[in-house]
Amino acid sequence: MADLRTNYLGLELKNPIIVGSSGLTNSVEKIKEIEQAGAGAVVLKSLFEEQILMQANKNVAQSEAQHSYPEAVDYISNYSKENDVASYLELLRGAKAAVSIPVIASINCVSSSEWLTFASKIQEAGADALELNIFVLPSNPKHAGAENEQVYFDIAMAIIKEVSIPVSIKLSYYFSGLAKTMLKLSWTGIKGIVLFNRFFSPDIDIDKFEVTATNVFSAREELATSLRWVAMLSSRIHCDIAASTGIHSGEDVVKQLLAGAKAVQIASTVYKNGTGVIGQMVEFLDQYMEKHGFKTTADFIGKMSFKETDNPAAYERVQFMKHFAGIE
Repeated sequence: MADLRTNYLGLELKNPIIVGSSGLTNSVEKIKEIEQAGAGAVVLKSLFEEQILMQANKNVAQSEAQHSYPEAVDYISNYSKENDVASYLELLRGAKAAVSIPVIASINCVSSSEWLTFASKIQEAGADALELNIFVLPSNPKHAGAENEQVYFDIAMAIIKEVSIPVSIKLSYYFSGLAKTMLKLSWTGIKGIVLFNRFFSPDIDIDKFEVTATNVFSAREELATSLRWVAMLSSRIHCDIAASTGIHSGEDVVKQLLAGAKAVQIASTVYKNGTGVIGQMVEFLDQYMEKHGFKTTADFIGKMSFKETDNPAAYERVQFMKHFAGIE
């Protein structure tokens, strides 16, 4: 068997396949099953500050309706928040005790102070690394692109000062200058960037007049977006890249590694096909390496990146736009 190990965020993984932050990683039993299926690491389901605040407000509203004790509002709100954070830390500790693969925590906050609080507690609980699930939708017409981008730098630099464990950032592609932003983020001291974040996609129920969710799971056709950017930037930035979204098979895993990803994150394909798909990916990767005589993953990671491929222009080819822009 080939040596499938890879180094991501300074952590040694037995293979590059990580089950990403999702409902698949919200219990110790599920994480144990993921390890048994052959995954190289897991990212815990994100600790969402917004969700915690919503639950706290709900508990406060129920208490006020039942007891009308205004003086208890702060106590109930704080208790609710602390209880949710404690449950997350319990999950983290339980996972660390139950499995031998790296356990990466994940947080998504809306206020700067809570990022630091959560990060410190997560480090104390024993997380191997921390993934910052940051997404600022550039929807406010009063905010310039630079203002939105600064949020990422403020969060990253504050947390890096707060913790010593490796920190990565999971990004979306909503940037006017994605390449420059990633390069500058890699200078902050973060150890990795995950491309790309998958977020809520709205739809409208035309009979119930409600906003609903659509495209909950990724499709394999979405692989091309992350593949392009992984290939173009993996040799240009100063931290690791993990590929995410659209990775549904062993072939997809190999493509992202060839593009320069140190690891891949999967979720949708596990939801659709069960944890058995992890073993299938591992087997495909092993057979691929044997077929091409690669002894280690380092022998071919980045072999088809922008820097190494014989045709780097293929990653930048956008003739459709050039045609309408009058560019030859």
